Amino acid sequence: MSFFERLKAAASTEWRAYTEHPFTNGLADGSLPEAAFRHYLVQDYLFLIEFARAYALAVYKSPRLADMREAAAGLSAILDVEMNLHVKLCGEWGLSPDDLEQAPPAAEMLAYTRYVLDAGMRGDLLALKVALAPCVIGYAEIATRLASRPSADAVSNAYRVWIEEYAGAPYQEVAAKAQAHMENLADRYATPAREAELIAIFKEATHLEADFWEMAWRAGQVVA
Repeated sequence: MSFFERLKAAASTEWRAYTEHPFTNGLADGSLPEAAFRHYLVQDYLFLIEFARAYALAVYKSPRLADMREAAAGLSAILDVEMNLHVKLCGEWGLSPDDLEQAPPAAEMLAYTRYVLDAGMRGDLLALKVALAPCVIGYAEIATRLASRPSADAVSNAYRVWIEEYAGAPYQEVAAKAQAHMENLADRYATPAREAELIAIFKEATHLEADFWEMAWRAGQVVA
């Protein structure tokens, strides 16, 4: 069993609550209230800014030049590619750059991103990568599951673009590379004595990711 599979097995309850949250199921069948998705889009933009900081921290925490290059590539992808794509998607949902930049950060967004940064500051690069894993690798797993649903790519499903983006080959490759890099770090630094600590980080990060879905889900329910 790989390191990542051991993390998921140890955090099976948290992982299921995250990857099978009603928000994700609403994306697959198109039933998610639009208000929930708009709220998610705004907070995800703010999340990406903090995510970029985490990758910048990964550069600093990298013990080897190859690790630095991997982190720098991730930082560039967020700042130069993913954020632009996100702004474009938000525009299609009637959200302007000003709407995104002026929005107040939700407590759930701050809780997860601050936890990730704190895990990285206190620990090594592996601890930081474990804290990032639920998002980076989890989105790929979630999107793959959603894409298999019959209504996922229906023309009537307004969320098919989101599913296609994360289920598509480019993002799946990003997630696979992130997992491979984490496995490599685990081979170097994840001693048996440390595994409980890393599992605890993964569990909490996964729980906070589920809270992020829940935040957006509740926003949709309030409007509905």
